[in-house]
Amino acid sequence: MPLFENGQIIEDTWLIAQDDQPLPEGDVLVPLARLAEGLGRNGKGRLGVLLKQDEQVEDLKAALPRLDVVCLTFPIFRDGRAFTQARSLREHLHYAGKIRVTGHFLPDQYEFLLRCGVDQVVIPEGSKIDVWEKAHHRFTIAYQPSVLNEKPEGFAFRRFLS
Repeated sequence: MPLFENGQIIEDTWLIAQDDQPLPEGDVLVPLARLAEGLGRNGKGRLGVLLKQDEQVEDLKAALPRLDVVCLTFPIFRDGRAFTQARSLREHLHYAGKIRVTGHFLPDQYEFLLRCGVDQVVIPEGSKIDVWEKAHHRFTIAYQPSVLNEKPEGFAFRRFLS
C-alpha cells in the first residue's frame, strides 16, 4: 500500500513482523507484544512498533528513544483513539521519531492527523492519490491547538493556559 508523507508518496522499506514467524532482517515493525524481542535483536535495521487502538502509549515510554517509528491503527474511521495516541506521543512523551497511521480513515482527516503529530499515512489500496494530495492543501487556517510549529489563529482559551 502507498505510504504518504509531506504530501508525497514515499517508498516503504519497513517489514511487518508476523506473529508466528521469526523477526525479519532490516527495518521491522513489531506488535507491542513482541517489542522486547525487537529491542533485543542483534541484526541491522531500524525498529518500529505497531500499537493497536486499545493499547496505551505510556507502555512505550522506556523504549521510545530506541524506536524510529510508532504505527497507530484506525480500526474504523469513526474511532479517533489514534488521534489521541499521536498527540500523547508528541506532547506528553516528547517522541521525536516518525508516527505512522494505518487502517480506515478518510482523506478529509489528513490535516487533522498532521496537527496531532502524524508524519506518515498508509493509504488504503485502490485510493486515488490526487484526492490525498488535494486534502493536504485544502485547509489553510485551523482554530484548534496543534503540535505543529505554527502561528495560532482565532481565540483559543488553551493558548492562555501556558
